Amino acid sequence: MANSQQQRHIRLGLFVQPVGQHVSGWRLTEKLGDPTNIDWLITIAKKAEAGKFDLFFVGDALATSMYRLPSTMARLEPLTMLSALAVNTKRIGLAATASTTFSDPFTMARSFSSLDHISRGRAAWNVVTSFSTDVARNFSRNDMPNHAERYARAREFLEVANKLWAGWEEGAVQPNKETGAYFVDEKIQPINHEGEHFQVQGPLNITRSPQGRPVIIEAGSSADGQKLAAETAEVIFTAADSLEAAQTFYRSQKDQVIAAGRNPDHVVIMPGVMPIVGRTREEAKALWKELNTLVDIENGLRQLSLRFSMDLSQFPLDGPVPEVPLGEGNQSRVKLMTDMAKRENLTLRELAAVAAGSRGHRVIVGTAEDIADDFELWIKEGGADGFNIMPAIMSEQLDLFVELVIPELRRRGLFREDYEFTTLRENLGLPVA
Repeated sequence: MANSQQQRHIRLGLFVQPVGQHVSGWRLTEKLGDPTNIDWLITIAKKAEAGKFDLFFVGDALATSMYRLPSTMARLEPLTMLSALAVNTKRIGLAATASTTFSDPFTMARSFSSLDHISRGRAAWNVVTSFSTDVARNFSRNDMPNHAERYARAREFLEVANKLWAGWEEGAVQPNKETGAYFVDEKIQPINHEGEHFQVQGPLNITRSPQGRPVIIEAGSSADGQKLAAETAEVIFTAADSLEAAQTFYRSQKDQVIAAGRNPDHVVIMPGVMPIVGRTREEAKALWKELNTLVDIENGLRQLSLRFSMDLSQFPLDGPVPEVPLGEGNQSRVKLMTDMAKRENLTLRELAAVAAGSRGHRVIVGTAEDIADDFELWIKEGGADGFNIMPAIMSEQLDLFVELVIPELRRRGLFREDYEFTTLRENLGLPVA
């Protein structure tokens, strides 16, 4: 377990888009990255590790038509990519998104356990459910299971994966040259799971991983998503555009964790944030303005339409954002963006620009001191345990964050000087599974 001082430190994840998180970021970089160039991705991972980030996190999309962005149109399969990063880094956690909607728990459990072995205990799985019909069509279906069905499957999927990981006990491998026995059979157990969605015999055909099991990350903020996270997640990614909204979510989620019989200190909540870092405020504001002047509104409108599960091109761009019922799509992000539109009286055009630019996450524009002030306030006021950092321009904004913001956080005693442990669980202050 981490000591009490470390537990007060801000947790930092790097949410990686190889060409930058802002939709226009790639147009302003001096050295354009390639989403399929492993050398580029290794370079980014090493920069993050030099900054002592907890996590290097990559999302995933299973359909090229979802957002029509460089990193979603062409990308490496996350687990394959992270395996390459694992042998080129030493301490940073390696997290990947993988969907339970069109996957199999035996294969998924084996893959993440393999990554945990290759990285010597640094693997994490961001558990998601798929919601796009374009994804369904890539998996021989014309429709998507409804919201409740997707979460019911996800819950059982995680149950099976955890049983498989637990099927190998400590000490199951004890090679004995004299007897010829390599394994202790009673320490390797089948799971014989019989459920509504899965029937899995087990055991898993890979030994117990260094962390016991990978760290589980979830990001759903719908009622179903929060309940599942309270029962199963160890890190929660979320999106909140104000401290008040973040505090409400934080209290609600931690209360649900307690109600589920778990320790709330063993669930780390990390809102996504896009810091626009400048050496002066004027420099940061000028960069933010330049990024937004390059936004393709049609692209933003497509993103909103996919998020909202309705065609928004039929509405006037300079009119109000239409009422959008919470349906089968990404409910949490829909609510965040519609609440923002109402609160700030945004037109559809303005919301489309925000959606394209920040992808629905909070933006902080300023100096290292401004960003550190913001982070410190959110931590002290119970809005977060840490943040998932989304550099707008890769790698310039990551470089500035490591060069300027992290030293300022350290000066305030808010961030580690170095990694204290070898596994991701220990560095996050989580118990060994």
